[in-house]
Amino acid sequence: MNPSVAREAASGLSSEVALQRRQHDGPNVLPTPRPPSRWGQLSRQLFHFFALMLWAAGLLAWVAGMPQLGTAIFVVVLINGAFAFAQERRADRAAERLRDLLPRQVTVIRDGQSRAIDASDLVVGDLVVLSSGDRISADLNVQAASGLTIDTSMLTGESVPVTAESGSPVFAGTFVVEGEATAVVVATGGATRLAGIAHLSTGGPRSITPLAAQLHRVVRIISATSVLCGLAFFGIALLLGEPARDGFLFAIGVTVALVPEGLLPTVTLTLAVGAQRMAARHALVRHLEAVETLGSTTFICVDKTGTLTQNRMVAAEVWTPDGEVRLDGAGYGPSAVVSGAEPARRAAARLAEVAVRCSTGRVELDDGEWVARGDPMEAALDALARRLGGAVDRSGDSEPRHSRRFPFDSHRRRMSLVTDDAVFVKGAPEGVLPHCAGHADLGLRPEEAVRDMTERGLRVIAVATRERTRGAGSPDGTEATASEDWEVDLELLGLVGLQDPPRPNVANAIEDCRRAGIRIAMITGDHPATAKAVADAVGLRDEDGLVIEGRDLPTDLAELAALIDRDGIVISRASPEDKLHVARALAERGHVVAMTGDGVNDGPALHASAVGVAMGGSGTDVARESADLVLLDDDFATIVAAVAHGRGAFANIRRFITYHLTDNVAELTPFVVWALSAGRFPLAIGVLQVLCLDIGTDLLPALALGAEPPAEDVLDRPPLRGNMLDRSVLLRVFGVLGPTEAVVEMAAFLASLLAVGWRPGREFPQGHALYAASGAAFSAVVLGQAANAFACRSESRWAFSRALPRNPLLVKAVLVEMAALAGFLWIGPVARILHQAPPPLAGWLVASAAVPAVIGVDAMHKWRTARRRVG
Repeated sequence: MNPSVAREAASGLSSEVALQRRQHDGPNVLPTPRPPSRWGQLSRQLFHFFALMLWAAGLLAWVAGMPQLGTAIFVVVLINGAFAFAQERRADRAAERLRDLLPRQVTVIRDGQSRAIDASDLVVGDLVVLSSGDRISADLNVQAASGLTIDTSMLTGESVPVTAESGSPVFAGTFVVEGEATAVVVATGGATRLAGIAHLSTGGPRSITPLAAQLHRVVRIISATSVLCGLAFFGIALLLGEPARDGFLFAIGVTVALVPEGLLPTVTLTLAVGAQRMAARHALVRHLEAVETLGSTTFICVDKTGTLTQNRMVAAEVWTPDGEVRLDGAGYGPSAVVSGAEPARRAAARLAEVAVRCSTGRVELDDGEWVARGDPMEAALDALARRLGGAVDRSGDSEPRHSRRFPFDSHRRRMSLVTDDAVFVKGAPEGVLPHCAGHADLGLRPEEAVRDMTERGLRVIAVATRERTRGAGSPDGTEATASEDWEVDLELLGLVGLQDPPRPNVANAIEDCRRAGIRIAMITGDHPATAKAVADAVGLRDEDGLVIEGRDLPTDLAELAALIDRDGIVISRASPEDKLHVARALAERGHVVAMTGDGVNDGPALHASAVGVAMGGSGTDVARESADLVLLDDDFATIVAAVAHGRGAFANIRRFITYHLTDNVAELTPFVVWALSAGRFPLAIGVLQVLCLDIGTDLLPALALGAEPPAEDVLDRPPLRGNMLDRSVLLRVFGVLGPTEAVVEMAAFLASLLAVGWRPGREFPQGHALYAASGAAFSAVVLGQAANAFACRSESRWAFSRALPRNPLLVKAVLVEMAALAGFLWIGPVARILHQAPPPLAGWLVASAAVPAVIGVDAMHKWRTARRRVG
């Protein structure tokens, strides 16, 4: 340890004082919200509005004298609530495993001795010893430092480490890249800056998701329709002279029949299946509704560092007076292609050797790949030297015994190592070039190279050296004590351009998002030139794309939205407040905003967005806690898969609504005919049969439709911004599928009556003949719904255009539906309760026609719709 640092570390708090302060201030942990009780979570799943509708449906079934079906409805509610509860608890447990942001151990000076304690035991006034690689556990004030650099990217978004000197503040959540220091704790736990940002992330209600808004609308419409139909038929029954009790039970049965018993489990299953499929793609869904919300996304605000880029420095270019050398391979490892003339390569190799001599950061071989140790920039210089074949001693203590090291600081903008033989210097060009001898002979070439590299977003490092006589002091013969005395008459070896390379799949992922009609913006804390270069490299920004700094953004949300509502915008030097304003401004403009990020500074915006997407590997726990979706592999391309699954979830819910409402049309038609005939035409199917259709035959195919995988072309069209219950759904239900099923249903009923000798104008037969005709109508609806299940697999292609193996659950569900139909017809006690019997041959023939009729009419409707769109 540096002597000055060691002297500062000689004192510290006593154990007694530390214990008193911990008892007074509490442990050094981030405040966490009180978790919801399990009973509270379960009750929300069992008694929200949709569940209450189903409870009411079950109670009405009991009141109507149908306890078996009422019990079945209750079982559906309980199973669905338990399933949703289990999903929510699993997400909560996964989040709890991600909640350990602060390190467990930290070195402090107490009672005059160095000791390791749990980070939660830190108190204000503790003297902390920092060294390379340490995570900082509380807000500190540096007392003494030697070459201390801090990675603050998780707080500020800056990818370049910053220098901390005596008197500098450093904050919890950052970590030491290089150097050592002693620092005094000034804030712990909830008083830290990290806790303040975390509070922003959890403050305020989360915005309602598009799925929730759509479901609320569908529920209101279906609920109102069910009640109005029940009241209407109650009034009709009274007008026809039916007893009030019978009319009331009749009306209750109609109302129950229209309640979408399968909607709640179908929605949950759809989202759960999407979440499971995304988990297979290394994406953790923390809130099930986020599956669909991401599919509705119209705008993605993406971070740069660690999201679009790999969050590590790589040497991409070397300029020397003898020429330029370029390295075309991104990442660490010897696979990079080095191009340049031989003199330039030799000069670049010498430059790299000198740069490594005055660096401590290194790359080490780990599982066949180079891994950075220490400062990422210095590790990149070590990788450069290895690629160029530099023979540098990397044994871990390569500095000569009688050497002197002057660390980098923000004033000098350079660092140097003085040995008996030479002086080695590296730093920012403005800190090195003025101290180089013969610099004027090079003309403007170094400055031009610096400007060219900077405009391309590279971080530029200048490297210089000079030889000295063994044992000599400064050039004038006296012993030098200041760094400036050594850093004179330097030979400029050249410049190194470093970059944080983009992730390999980012460009394709961005292109896929654009193909899907989603706008993308980069929001980062980095320098505008760096942000612009990365945006250009990954194809996010076009030639006319706007690059703006956070400080120049309008404060008015409307003006801000008008400015940034464009594709490919780059916002640099953005603060956490800027990200919040951007998310809110775009939301007010009607966008469904997804915000990606990995740092603590991203937490507030992740929470405020419709869907927050956090990086699971490199991200902080604050970001993960605030997000709806965590990318466990930090792969931006996973977002594209999530969008596809989200759109598939939305389409599946529309499929169920189409399927269910079509059934409702067929179910209500006999009641409408009965009412229009003033009760003279018998009911083709009764209330008990309607409820059997809803629960006994339709439920499994509806659930299977919820597991339909996304269509192959789901990303080839804009986001679905319309309503679940829109004009296209209503037209298909009430103008195509529903009437087709209703016509075949009534035709099968009449054909069965004609087969037993009934003719128009005569009294309708009673007993078995009427029961058989009712069985034919019942069978026609079941068979029509079986065909409808396959027709609903796509809104634009005919029923069997998609391969059946893509959804094996649907095939199994339809087979179970056929088995249930057989049971309802041929199991005597069940058939008698339902007032139906197996239909005659004529009834079977007409009922079977429901399958080709539904498939054919649906295919014709889709063909005509496609022609109108093309025209």
